[in-house]
Amino acid sequence: MKLPNSARLTYELMGPQDAELLYELDQDKEVMRYINGGHMTSREDVEAIFLPRMAQYTNASKGWGLWKVTRQDNQVFIGWILVRPMGFFSDNPQWQNLELGWRFKREAWGLGFGTEAARAVMNALAESGHADCFSALAMPDNNASIAIMKKLGMQYLKTDLYKDPLGDEVVVYYGCQANQA
Repeated sequence: MKLPNSARLTYELMGPQDAELLYELDQDKEVMRYINGGHMTSREDVEAIFLPRMAQYTNASKGWGLWKVTRQDNQVFIGWILVRPMGFFSDNPQWQNLELGWRFKREAWGLGFGTEAARAVMNALAESGHADCFSALAMPDNNASIAIMKKLGMQYLKTDLYKDPLGDEVVVYYGCQANQA
């Protein structure tokens, strides 16, 4: 699947060749604040954990994976958009309910890039027919991510424990009403 450019951004599915970009993005404590409390990711963790985990859910034909987001005006990498089935690492993945996530460099914050990129990815996936629903989750005090979810038309569903092999976390769930279970 190929994503068309949006007004200011270009998109490309990420892979192992992007390890340095993934590492670079995670070196800002503020970027990582609502991910893991502000701990920067080591190169070893990118190689041993992040890349193998990304490879498990990447499916280029369905548009699943991490989409590299680059500014058109200066060709600078500013972040990524995650796409994978909700609950991918659980016993009951929701194959038609795609989780969207995002992580952006601090210099890209507050400029509408997160919303523009997430909307472009969501629209392309909706047109492809590979999803009935889109969802997202965030730490309860991550107001910037929650604002993006609302701009995408997602509704608050619940606050609950998100179980993940890397650690469980209480998060807010947003998505379409069909997602309620």
